[in-house]
Amino acid sequence: MNPNRLAYLLALLIPAALLGGALIAQYGFGLPPCEMCWWQRYPHIVALALAALAWLTKRDALVALAAVAILVSGAIGAFHAGVEYNWWEGVTACTANAAAGGDPLASIMAAPIVRCDVAPWTLGGVSLAGFNFLISTAAGIAILFLIRRRSRKAVR
Repeated sequence: MNPNRLAYLLALLIPAALLGGALIAQYGFGLPPCEMCWWQRYPHIVALALAALAWLTKRDALVALAAVAILVSGAIGAFHAGVEYNWWEGVTACTANAAAGGDPLASIMAAPIVRCDVAPWTLGGVSLAGFNFLISTAAGIAILFLIRRRSRKAVR
């Protein structure tokens, strides 16, 4: 496969898959996100928008920006994983989603308190934040490498 096409495809599919996985964990398996989990989602949303725009306009710079956004999510994931493993202190925020049309105070009081320093699920000792770090970092670097590889070929 053409390296440039692969970079565009990865920039589109990786954030979509990671966001999809987060939503499945949240709504399918009842794992509500903590504040830092939300922080990890925002760069993926930006990356998805940039990658879609890049796909439409065929601009490598947008794919590179999407890769940077994916790397930002990976960095937040690394920080979050460190908090979960008690390597350093995290933030003290928690989240609660108010039900639409209902009593906001009752929704807040009924919502579970989601701690950022407790991994709700692990596989082989790696938390969801840890997986986000590993996948996002590898994907971001791969996308940048593929884009750079194409630009080097264009110069020759």
